[in-house]
Amino acid sequence: MSHRLLPIILSALLLVLAALPVAARQTTTPYRIIGYYASWAIYGKEYFVTDIAANQLTHINYAFANISEEGEILIGDEWADTQFLYPGDAEDEPLRGNFKQLGLLKQINPNLQTLISVGGWSWSDRFSDVALTEESRAKFAKSCVEFIKQYGFDGVDLDWEYPSGGGEPGNIERPEDPDNFVLLLAELRKQLDAQGELDGRPYLLTIAAPAGKWQYERMNLDKIYPYLDWINIMTYDYAGGWSEVTAFNAPLYGEVSTDSAIQDYLTAGIPAEKVVMGVPFYGRGWTGVSATNNGLGQPYDGLPQGDGSFDYGTLAADYVGKYQRFWDETAQVPWLYDAESGTMISYDDPESLTKKAEYIKQHNLGGAMFWETSQDDANNSLLNALYTTLNSD
Repeated sequence: MSHRLLPIILSALLLVLAALPVAARQTTTPYRIIGYYASWAIYGKEYFVTDIAANQLTHINYAFANISEEGEILIGDEWADTQFLYPGDAEDEPLRGNFKQLGLLKQINPNLQTLISVGGWSWSDRFSDVALTEESRAKFAKSCVEFIKQYGFDGVDLDWEYPSGGGEPGNIERPEDPDNFVLLLAELRKQLDAQGELDGRPYLLTIAAPAGKWQYERMNLDKIYPYLDWINIMTYDYAGGWSEVTAFNAPLYGEVSTDSAIQDYLTAGIPAEKVVMGVPFYGRGWTGVSATNNGLGQPYDGLPQGDGSFDYGTLAADYVGKYQRFWDETAQVPWLYDAESGTMISYDDPESLTKKAEYIKQHNLGGAMFWETSQDDANNSLLNALYTTLNSD
C-alpha cells in the first residue's frame, strides 16, 4: 500500500468507527500479543508504524527510550520518534513521527495500548545509577510519568539488560542492583498509580526479563512481580555466534529452553497470567558447518550476514524451500541446512509458533511477546500463527 494513501484511508476509517457503537468496534482477545516496534525500522527497512498489523496486537512496546546523564527518560531518536514526516503530516505540527502514528493506530484499534520501552541492550548502562538512591528513583519515575503523559503512551516497559549483570561490556554494575531494581519498580508503580488516580485510568508497568537461569535466579522474582502488570521473558538467543556449536535459538523444550525458563518463573511464585512468553521473529545461522546430524550440534567457522541473524521475512523469501528444512521433535522447532554452503540456520516458523501458542494456552500464561514487528514476512505469517492459535477455542 502506498503511504500517500494512508492519511485518506485513516480519515475514512475514523469516520466509520465514530459512527459505530463502542461494542460493535471493539474486540477482545483472551491473551496478550505484544510486539516490539524498533524505531530504526523506518530507515534501512522502510518499515513504518503504519505497516504494523495492529489489529492482531494488544500492545506495542516502542523501542527504545534512553536514559539521560541526569537520570531521566530521554527520547531515543528524536527524528524518528517525533519529527519524521509521514504522508499528510505538516511541518508545523507539534508532534509528528512514530509517536503521532502510534496514537492514530490506537484510534483505529480501541483496545490497542502502547508502552515506551526504556533501555535495551545498548542503553542499559545508566540503570544502576537510576536505581541507586531514593532520590534517583523518584526522579526517574517522575520523568517517565511525564513522558507517557506528553506522548500518549499507556505505560512503561523497562528493558534493563540486566539487573543481575552480564549486559553490554562497559555497563555500570553494582552488587546491590537486584535489590535496587525492586525499589525502582516500587517507585515507578507508586507514581504511575498516583497519576492513574488523577486521570481515572490505570497505567501499565512491565519489564523485559532474561531467560538465562544464572541471571533470573538473582533477580528477586518473588519481590518484583507484585509491582508489575506482567513480565516479558526473553526466551530466545539461547544460541548464536557466542555458542561453541550450532544449536537452537529458541527451543520450546529441552534442558535449557523456553519451557525450563517459564517453569522456573512460575516456581518462583509469579502468577501464570503475569508470565508472557517471548518469541523471536528472527533466526540465527552459522557457516562452515559439517553435514553431520544435518548441521545440528556441530562446530562452525563463521557467521553469515555478519552477525548470523536473519529476519524471518528474509528466511521465508530466500532460504525456506531452497535449504532443506528439518524438525526436532524434542525442541519442537525447525532448522535449515544446506550442505553445499555448509550453512545451518535455527529459526521459528508458523508451525513452531503454533506449538508455542498452544503451550501458552495449556499453562494459562499471560500471552506472547515478540521481537520485532519488522522481521515478519509480507503476509505476517508468524503473527498470524500466534493470533489464530491464541484466539481459537
